[in-house]
Amino acid sequence: MTPQDMRQIFPDTMLEVGVKDKNLVILVGDIGHFALQPFAQSCPGRYFNVGILEPTIVSMAAGISSIGLHPVVHTIAPFLIERSFEQIKLDFCYQNLGGNLVSAGSAFEYSTLGCTHHTYSDIALINSLPNTEIIYPASPVELNTLFKQTYSSDKLTYMRMTRQPHGVIFNEDQVIFGKGILVREGSDVTLVATGPQLRTAIESVPILESIGLSAEILYYPTLKPFDKELVVSSASKTKKIVTIEEHAKYGGLGDYVLHAVFGIEGIKFDAIHLPEKFLRSYGTYEEHCKGLGFTAENLVNKVNNICGVPF
Repeated sequence: MTPQDMRQIFPDTMLEVGVKDKNLVILVGDIGHFALQPFAQSCPGRYFNVGILEPTIVSMAAGISSIGLHPVVHTIAPFLIERSFEQIKLDFCYQNLGGNLVSAGSAFEYSTLGCTHHTYSDIALINSLPNTEIIYPASPVELNTLFKQTYSSDKLTYMRMTRQPHGVIFNEDQVIFGKGILVREGSDVTLVATGPQLRTAIESVPILESIGLSAEILYYPTLKPFDKELVVSSASKTKKIVTIEEHAKYGGLGDYVLHAVFGIEGIKFDAIHLPEKFLRSYGTYEEHCKGLGFTAENLVNKVNNICGVPF
């Protein structure tokens, strides 16, 4: 699998797992319908295009879970998580049911459709609920591997699916649910990334090296449960951390990291995250990233803020 396979790896994974496990059932909200036809044809009676009825889809999936099947609900992130939050809370989490919510669009990948199709706090919302776990794969091998490791869990698993690969090719044995990945060793600052922004962290390395700074890079394809030990080990060495995530300031990667390193003496921290406002422009994903500061140059500036090295 290449990094460019992000659009295809989800339907391919559903087909791969579905033909082996007769308990896998897919419900979509009128999205991905054509891409999932191989699954629908190979797994008759286990594929439902419910339409634009997201709370209903979630409640249907909970009912499916209650009889021992493994539902996968797939639609655009704000409609799946924000619009259906009460059903997620009551029908799944209150009942302690397992299942899978797979969103599309991440935070602002539907950039040309405006903020109605954005979601900035989906991770925070799911994080607030008991009996949940959160994965954020940004390469084909992560999506395929993490789905297989979690889909039959007795917890509700939220997969924040992105179409923007970070470009790093991991081996399957590096991708372990509940574990972060040490991407690069360094000594001066710890950069912690999730989702596509691992690419930005890597792009900042040569700039940092040019001003004499060695960056250690940690990557988190699993956010809940959070691998505290990895970031504590790194932070204890560097004493300086910058996080970067396509999520709101609260309830995401930055909060996980701060809770993990709380109490380590001398820690300095900064972060790149979404601003506390709606993104009303209609540019491309790349234009949004540049305008929001998801750039190597801004990451280097954040590092400079806590390291005091001129740039």
